Amino acid sequence: MVTATVLTGTPGSSVRVQGVDLHWIELGSGRPLVLLHGLCDSHRTWSTVASALARSHRVLMPDLAGHGLSTRPDASYTLEWHAGIIGGWLEALGLDDLDLVGHSYGGGVAQWMLLERRAHIRRLALVASGGLGRKVGLALRLASIHQVVERLGQPFMARGTLMALNAAGGAYEADEIAQLSRINAMPGTARAFARSVRDVIDWRGQHRHFLDRAYEVGDLPPVRLFWGERDTLIPIAHAVEAISLIEGATLTRFAGCGHFPHRQEPERFVRELEDFLDAPPAQGIRIRVDAAAPRRSQRRSIWRCGWLSPGRRSAETP
Repeated sequence: MVTATVLTGTPGSSVRVQGVDLHWIELGSGRPLVLLHGLCDSHRTWSTVASALARSHRVLMPDLAGHGLSTRPDASYTLEWHAGIIGGWLEALGLDDLDLVGHSYGGGVAQWMLLERRAHIRRLALVASGGLGRKVGLALRLASIHQVVERLGQPFMARGTLMALNAAGGAYEADEIAQLSRINAMPGTARAFARSVRDVIDWRGQHRHFLDRAYEVGDLPPVRLFWGERDTLIPIAHAVEAISLIEGATLTRFAGCGHFPHRQEPERFVRELEDFLDAPPAQGIRIRVDAAAPRRSQRRSIWRCGWLSPGRRSAETP
């Protein structure tokens, strides 16, 4: 059982960005390290690792719009919209040279931010990230059913959070689960969750993929993936395929972990992440597929045929 560390340091702050009062927690000093959480989660997902990372970094942990202590406007909640809100927040804080970490849906937001803010992102770490494959857990596919969760789900958000996190393999302690359940009972949470899910997932699985627009980025920053081998929400097969398609990307595997390696093995996660952030600059990070024709049909062909790039070079940490 993981013991969560209470976040200490600078009190929570908020700034208004495009009609959203965006809340964040900040610890430490040094190069900015921005940590983005997943769906129905909050900045507290990083409570097991934040203090250790703050010994050598300025750690910033925002609550995505519609999540945590940020406000929940009647908005689109598309991936582009979330990335725009985080981008506006970075501008408000004057952050222009940072390392970016995204967990689950937050990984999808982080990928999208490369489209408009590549020059400001030094390194990118994706933790059990969305946007790298088709398959996703049944609960999220059901949540994408048009209007059901948005119209009827709010009374069940607290109980749903309780059930989901209790089934997360000991990643969260009871007090953390209770706190997040109370937060997700706030009005507007179901709408934000439903619209965020519907933009990236349908009944068949994820319909957004990094390859859809990665060719627009040009040179990619160094990329490392962190994944639990027992992840049933977003399988590690997505990570394995991703490092076959992104030349120079690396993968760190957590053998006994599910969807929350940063909470289930926090000490190792911190060590591996810091090794990545402190490593010498990597060169030649690029997409292996034909960047001149990144068609959706090409990406579907990759999923359907299980195609892997010839000459694959992956660096995996056991």
